[in-house]
Amino acid sequence: MFKPSRNLTAILVVTAIGAALSFGIVAARAGDDITEDQIVKALTPDKKPLTRGLSAGPQTSPALNADQAKFVQTVRGRATRSLSSAEREEIATIVQDKPKIDLEINFDYNSADVSAKSLPSVQALGRALTNPNLKGSTFVVAGHTDAAGGEEYNQGLSERRADAIKRYLVDKFGIAGSDLVTVGYGKSKLKDPNQPMADVNRRVQVVNMENKATASK
Repeated sequence: MFKPSRNLTAILVVTAIGAALSFGIVAARAGDDITEDQIVKALTPDKKPLTRGLSAGPQTSPALNADQAKFVQTVRGRATRSLSSAEREEIATIVQDKPKIDLEINFDYNSADVSAKSLPSVQALGRALTNPNLKGSTFVVAGHTDAAGGEEYNQGLSERRADAIKRYLVDKFGIAGSDLVTVGYGKSKLKDPNQPMADVNRRVQVVNMENKATASK
């Protein structure tokens, strides 16, 4: 259930996973109101630079090769917890050069409940993913935590946060669950390794992994 409570900041990032987080990111500054149009532009290949302090990401999004496309089909619709560490790393590799955007999303303290003040951003994401330019693409929803706590606990928390975003998008916007690949990385892929306890590390990432034009349904 999505309800307001005490919050810690997490980040919803449409971005490449892992080390590629610093490459070609379109980032919304804290306090900016993100719009559906901004998200659509950032997630669409061949996008143009945005304004209001947003920096452009890569101009193209290479199509998946045959092996990658086959792999994507094996993880679509899978339960988050069913993914092996090798499969999680394969997803991270595939999404490195895909369209991306950073969104700030708040979660209830030590939980996967999205805060009330973050619902407008999640709703903007939902509208964007149902836009004709993006509808039918395959998106990765990846959860991350900061470095506090044990690996097993953080792994589970990151998976629950990814699942929470997926559940909202499916329930409220009718997005096909098979178009959302959920994965958890726990504290293994910090956005800011120099500040392992920083808010920016507590986030959910979403990536346009496979454009609908090349997806095999």
